[in-house]
Amino acid sequence: MAATFSQSTHCPTSSANINRIDQQRFCLSSLVNPKRCRTRKVSLKQTSNGSSIIKAVHLQDGAATMKSTPDENDGPVNILKDGILSVPPVTPPEDSIDIANFDVNKDKSTVSITVVGASGDLAKKKIFPALFALYYEGCLPEHFTIFGYARSKMSDAELRTMVSKTLTCRIDQRENCGEKMDQFLERCFYHPGQYDSEENFLELDKKLKEHEDGRVANRLFYLSIPPNIFIDAVKCASSSASSANGWTRVIVEKPFGRDSASSAALTSSLKQYLDEDQIFRIDHYLGKELVENLSVLRFSNLIFEPLWSRQYIRNVQFIFAEDFGTEGRGGYFDNYGIIRDIMQNHLLQILALFAMETPVSLDAEDIRNEKVKVLRSMRPLKLDDVVIGQYKSHTRGGVKYPAYTDDKTVPKDSLTPTFAAAALFIDNARWDGVPFLMKAGKALNSRGAEIRVQFRHVPGNLYNKKIGTELDLTTNELVIRVQPDEAIYLKINNKVPGLGMRLDQSNLNLLYASRYDKEIPDAYERLLLDAIEGERRLFIRSDELDAAWSLFTPVLKELDEKKIVPEYYPYGSRGPVGSHYLAARYKVRWGDNGSEQ
Repeated sequence: MAATFSQSTHCPTSSANINRIDQQRFCLSSLVNPKRCRTRKVSLKQTSNGSSIIKAVHLQDGAATMKSTPDENDGPVNILKDGILSVPPVTPPEDSIDIANFDVNKDKSTVSITVVGASGDLAKKKIFPALFALYYEGCLPEHFTIFGYARSKMSDAELRTMVSKTLTCRIDQRENCGEKMDQFLERCFYHPGQYDSEENFLELDKKLKEHEDGRVANRLFYLSIPPNIFIDAVKCASSSASSANGWTRVIVEKPFGRDSASSAALTSSLKQYLDEDQIFRIDHYLGKELVENLSVLRFSNLIFEPLWSRQYIRNVQFIFAEDFGTEGRGGYFDNYGIIRDIMQNHLLQILALFAMETPVSLDAEDIRNEKVKVLRSMRPLKLDDVVIGQYKSHTRGGVKYPAYTDDKTVPKDSLTPTFAAAALFIDNARWDGVPFLMKAGKALNSRGAEIRVQFRHVPGNLYNKKIGTELDLTTNELVIRVQPDEAIYLKINNKVPGLGMRLDQSNLNLLYASRYDKEIPDAYERLLLDAIEGERRLFIRSDELDAAWSLFTPVLKELDEKKIVPEYYPYGSRGPVGSHYLAARYKVRWGDNGSEQ
């Protein structure tokens, strides 16, 4: 007898779709975690024609062992002709399972995904579309259910209507798109309730059990709610809606506090109800394709790793830019500002991945250990190494663009920065003295996120006279464009064809849109799949979070206490002039200010 499940070609390594029974193992367990096997006794009865079969098999951790304990009902072993053994019929134990009538489906697992805050923008625009994309590509388990949970009164049909408006199929896979959407929506349900009501979560638990139908129940809760109600929701979910026989995991969205103290308090509160390995702190930038490719680029290409140090790299820049302002959503942003919203998490996480030493393996803990080492080696940020700004009203092309404080959800006297630039340093042997520059802002002249690695000048360059005095313009530079138009390119110096000797800087390009015909998955798809499979590599550990906040908390406290006035910059400009002075202090020129080929 064998139980088999189809394996998606799109998720070839997904343990969520793998379950098998063979002669050595009988493991009917979680499709998501095939290592979890429960102890079973299997009785194979004697057949009607008298042929003998093994009377009992004990299965522990998937290994089959013969029962050897004598039983008072055991008869003698008869030795027939030619040395053939005959075992008399035996009565099976009461707790044995008759293989002929064994129900395989009862031991299959199911995954129940509950989106807490299902009526919010994040759920509608990102989480539900990501779950559908995983379903469309065959990456979800065979048995799964999705529940929306929020305070809004809504029926199952109304949730499905709301969700259907945001679902799209892959550009390269449009076959049976409508049919797939209908199948997905049939698995979506809704339960209204308060986030601090154990009674409402008990009602949710009953509905989940109805759909789980006696299977091993694995449950994932996605907290798409404001941070001030995280703990209430976690407490209720943990006490009233946890899985009784499978795993329970909780995805927590940023912000993870406002400083070291509030972050530590949040972590401590979460750990009252959850173990650390149940908490998945999500930073969606870590799920982006080019960030995922960062370690591949470095550790699987011999030409880069020898150059990845202070000996050859002059500076590294992490740049985040949006060409729009808060647009009526400033209420949330004004409580945090650009440093907490972007720099302390997104950009710092990318920096840690970029600068870490080679991990022992690709195991999640080995990678996160190396990231923590980088963060602990960094100097706490000082106010002198920070420039903050806030966009002001500007008229361009006859169109008037609003100032940050023109947003009705923002106080008129707000000093919250919408732009920040900072210089950070890692005090270890590999990176000593190399400035790591960060820049993030809203309402700038462009939109994008990229990593720029500027290499040192060529010592004793034979072609200095051909280059002129602008040596920075001819420096080799590796650019990893995270978004949009994902690309990796390397700037090199090249001779312009002709009889003379004239140099030109050209790009060696890897444009993802040209090289690959597949649409790049959204970051939430990768992170949701990892959470379902228990892969923690791209999620933030508590000690990692502590180390990150320790770098920024002193300067954030100083900015708040001294009420530092940000430098104002026009909407649609390159940002405050002060950011250029900061870079110049370390003999650096921002790479995104030059013209790109």
